[in-house]
Amino acid sequence: MSSTTRDTATTVAVGSSRVPLRFPTAGSTFIVGIAGYLGVNLSPYMIIAVQTGLGADVLTASWLVTGALLLTALTGLAVAPLCAGRSRRTVARAGLALAVVGFGLAALVPALLLPGLLVGGVGAGGAVAASGAAIAAFRNPDRVAGFYGLANRGIITVVLAVVPLIGLAPIDVFGSMAVFSLVALALVTWLPGAPAAPVQAAATAGAAVPLEVPATGTLRSAAKPSRTVTIAGFTLLIVFALWAASEDSLWAMVGVMGADQAGLTPEGLGVALSGATAGGLIASVGLMIVGDRLGRGIPLIVLLVLGGILKIVQGYVTDPTLFVVVFIVWNTTYALVFAFFVSTSAALDADGRWSGPLLATYLVGSALTPVIGANLASGLGYQGFTMTLAIASFVLAVPAGIIGLLSRRLERQAAEVSA
Repeated sequence: MSSTTRDTATTVAVGSSRVPLRFPTAGSTFIVGIAGYLGVNLSPYMIIAVQTGLGADVLTASWLVTGALLLTALTGLAVAPLCAGRSRRTVARAGLALAVVGFGLAALVPALLLPGLLVGGVGAGGAVAASGAAIAAFRNPDRVAGFYGLANRGIITVVLAVVPLIGLAPIDVFGSMAVFSLVALALVTWLPGAPAAPVQAAATAGAAVPLEVPATGTLRSAAKPSRTVTIAGFTLLIVFALWAASEDSLWAMVGVMGADQAGLTPEGLGVALSGATAGGLIASVGLMIVGDRLGRGIPLIVLLVLGGILKIVQGYVTDPTLFVVVFIVWNTTYALVFAFFVSTSAALDADGRWSGPLLATYLVGSALTPVIGANLASGLGYQGFTMTLAIASFVLAVPAGIIGLLSRRLERQAAEVSA
C-alpha cells in the first residue's frame, strides 16, 4: 500500500470519529489547557511572589520560575503519548491534582514554597498535554483553534487583572493558581477522550477497513500512522519550538527595546501589551468565522513572512506611537500563526498524537527566551536582533507551509472517499 493510500486510510478511519464542538467538552478542554498554561501567563507575578516568599533577588526568582516552566514543558512532552490513548483523563486528573497540591503548598507553607512550585509545574505539564490532545478530538480544527485562542486570551486577561487586586504575595498568586487548577480538575469528566481505535470504530459501524497482510500473515490495520505523517508531525514540533523561541524573544525584549529605541513610557508599554491582547482576540474571532476555508499551508506561509517583515520594521521604528502600532499588528499575526499551528497538529491525527506535545513544545521554545532575547539584542543591536528573528520566520515558513498543505490534503481525501 502506498504512502498516499495509507495517509488517506488513516484520515478516513479517524476523521469520522471526531466530535462536534459542544459547550461541556469544549469548556473542559479549554479550561484544562488554560490551567496548564497559567504559570506561563502569570510568570511576572510568580517572580514577585517567589521574591517575597523566599527573600530572593529578581535573577534567582526568575530562574526558579523558569525551572518550573521547563518542568511543565518536559512533563507535557513525556506524558503526551499517554494522552493520545485511553489515559487522557487520568493524566489530566493526576496533573491537576499535583498542581493543586503543589501550588497550594507554595501558597500556604513558606518552607515548602520551592518544592511546591516545582511540583505544581510538573502537574501543569499533564494538563497541557491532555488538553492539547483533546483539541484534536473536535471537528474543524481551525475553528476550534480560534475558539481556544479566544477563551485563553479572554480568561487570562481577566485573571491578569484580578490577581494584582488581591495581592502578589505567595498566598495570593499561588493560591489563585491552586484554585483555578481545582476548578479545572472538577471539569475533567467532560474532557473528550481519544477516538476508538480505527479498526474497532469501523467494525462497530459495519464498515470495511483496509488491512495489510504482511509476509508473516499477521493482520495489520492500514490506519496505522504513515511514515509521511510521522515525519511531518515531528518536523512540526521542531518548527513550532523554534518559532516560539523567535517570537517570544521579541515579546520579552519589547519593553526594553521600546524605551531605548522609541522612548516608550511604561504607560505606552501598557497600551502596547493590552492592545496586543485585543489583537489576539480579534484574530481568534476571525479564525472562528473563517474556519478552514483558506486552508492552512498558504496562510501559514503568508503570515510567517508577514511576521518577519513586521519584526524588521519593529527594529527601525523610533516613534513611540508607531512602535506600539507595529507591535500590535505583529502580535495579531502571531496569534493567527499560533492558531494555525494548533489546527495543523490537530488535523494530522484525531487521537492528539501531535497536538498533545505541541503545546508543551511551545514552552520548551519560549521558557528561555528572556535570556536568548537579551543576549541577541546586546550582541547584535536591536536592528540586528529583529533581523535575525525575521530570517528565522522566513526560513520556518517553508516547512510550516508544506505540513499545513499536507494536513489539508489528508482532510480533503478523507472527505472525497467518505462521499
